[in-house]
Amino acid sequence: MTNRHLRTFKSMAFFTGMLLLGSAQAHHVWIEQPAPGQKAGNATFFFGEFGGNLREASPGLLDKFPQPVAFKLSAKGEQALVISKTPVGFAIAARAAKGESIVAEEPAYPISERKEGDKTLRSLYHPAARLVTDSGKQDPKLTLDLVPTGNAGKDGVEVQAFYKGQPLPKAKVEVITASGWSQTRYSNAEGKLKVSMPWRGTYVLEMSHSDKNGGERTAAGGPETYDRASYVTSLTLMQPAGIAALPSPAPAAPNK
Repeated sequence: MTNRHLRTFKSMAFFTGMLLLGSAQAHHVWIEQPAPGQKAGNATFFFGEFGGNLREASPGLLDKFPQPVAFKLSAKGEQALVISKTPVGFAIAARAAKGESIVAEEPAYPISERKEGDKTLRSLYHPAARLVTDSGKQDPKLTLDLVPTGNAGKDGVEVQAFYKGQPLPKAKVEVITASGWSQTRYSNAEGKLKVSMPWRGTYVLEMSHSDKNGGERTAAGGPETYDRASYVTSLTLMQPAGIAALPSPAPAAPNK
């Protein structure tokens, strides 16, 4: 076997192994915008399952989001963005250029209640997302955030997990492509991990964190207390080089 054939065989074995990894995804939010060179367009905040090509709609589960907020982060500072609901997501009146980032979150998602014995437990769900256009260093802003560190190379892009501004160790991160392939990674003691991006296209990194400490949030009708909180966030990365992207599954029907 020649060296060229050996390299080809090893590459095929590597990517076959990656494809055989299981994919277990749950609902989350993420931000997408057309890639450079594609038809111009602004960013959109979606709810569903990126790897399953599922985007929840209105009327439907998208209506559980009262009114997300969005910001553009750049060298000029922080800029609040107009965000409005459409039948398939929330349109953001901006797109991120090189070196910029767009973040969005839903701070008023309804608090849920359930009985545990004689006690009623109130649970907070706080979904958020970030989109970046390159692997340049970004600072955390969201309560639960995943940001590039600026360290990228042939072995992948390094990202860092933060919770309330502090590095989050042992964070579970799902790396997902539009084809449905996914891989689970964990952050180290500094909250850092490397993400391989062999295929061209969009990658969404999903991360969640549970906080069993109760708290209070400000709401339109007055303060709302909760007993536990579940934060879910995502980071959208775009890979312009590499192997041709695998095909996406057919669009999944939204839930009613």
